[in-house]
Amino acid sequence: MPLVVQKYGGTSVGTPERILNVARRVLATQQAGNSVVTVVSAMSGVTDSLIKLARDVSNKPTEREMDVLLATGEQTTIALTAMAINALGGKAVSLTGAQAGIMTDGIHTKAKIANISPRQIRKYLSEGYICIVAGFQGQTVQGSITTLGRGGSDLTAIAIAAALKANNCEIYTDVDGIYTCDPRIVPNARKIDVIAYDELLEMASSGSKVMQSRSVEFAKKFKVPFEVRSSFNTNRGTIVKEETPGLENVVVRGVSVERNQAKVTITNVPDRPGAASRIFTALADAHVIVDVIVQNVSAAGTTDISFTTNRDELEKLGTLLNPIVKEIGASDVLKQEGIAKLSVVGIGMRSHSGVAARLFEALAKGGVNIEMISTSEIKIAVILDEAKIVEAANLAHEAFGLAQA
Repeated sequence: MPLVVQKYGGTSVGTPERILNVARRVLATQQAGNSVVTVVSAMSGVTDSLIKLARDVSNKPTEREMDVLLATGEQTTIALTAMAINALGGKAVSLTGAQAGIMTDGIHTKAKIANISPRQIRKYLSEGYICIVAGFQGQTVQGSITTLGRGGSDLTAIAIAAALKANNCEIYTDVDGIYTCDPRIVPNARKIDVIAYDELLEMASSGSKVMQSRSVEFAKKFKVPFEVRSSFNTNRGTIVKEETPGLENVVVRGVSVERNQAKVTITNVPDRPGAASRIFTALADAHVIVDVIVQNVSAAGTTDISFTTNRDELEKLGTLLNPIVKEIGASDVLKQEGIAKLSVVGIGMRSHSGVAARLFEALAKGGVNIEMISTSEIKIAVILDEAKIVEAANLAHEAFGLAQA
């Protein structure tokens, strides 16, 4: 019997009515002759409410207890979804991440999956059950509850599909698939029918909210093709798979926008071996994710090093970097909010020239200033004033002809 893994996001299970809609879809998938594992997120808004509760009782809640708290959101949804399926005449069982065999490392709030032993899932499937698995969570070998970071339910679904060698993996959300840009930013954005792992990985890591970037990386590593589609209709979505020659014909696949960014500049860093290493080793040890890095040309034996990170990291960066600045003999740590990142992505960039020139020309004509630039083989990213990001996204989208035909 074919095995299908489905994942439903928070908006898809945001109300009792929507949970019942999901229950009907899952039951119909089983009745079509499939074994079904369904991964669900917390109901929309629940995770944010739990975070607010934590901050109401503690200015700095410990990460271990945050994981214990946040995991309850998904556990609520799995129980309600299983109840709904059973009420419709189906046969479903709910499983927490730990019960589903998801083992992680011990980094609370940002845990990585170390191993999956889906014995319980296989047992229930063999008995005709639909397994409803809590996304976003796992367990350490010591038995502590962990969470996988925002969007972690995507990772749960992809990882389970890989472990079970599922025939199909379907990621259900509140949009019809992956678009050339967020339609709320670029109204004439177009749905993409097929996209390569690398393209989606770059788009996800550059601000596209449809998929968690780690889940796409996992899918690529374990060769798990999947489809992103809407839970509110039966339209086909976007197929995500390995790169094929035909996909290179499109130079730019999409434009991504990431707000909530901050720039940090360390001034007058001594231009000698080991200075940059000391800075970024400390950031890595503190699990601070750094994005764009720029080092100025050395003058008078010193240089400035700038990098971008999530704005939420700013609070701890002063405490972290100030002693290191003194240690290496640099001058100061400057922090800037109100910036955003715009990225254009496409595997066709490997074999086509002039992409950067076209992007920079479009932004220049619109009067948009570029603060930082970063490139990879299939992506060009620029750091801009956040107030200009919507205008910049529309300019880039138009410049590369990505609009709806």
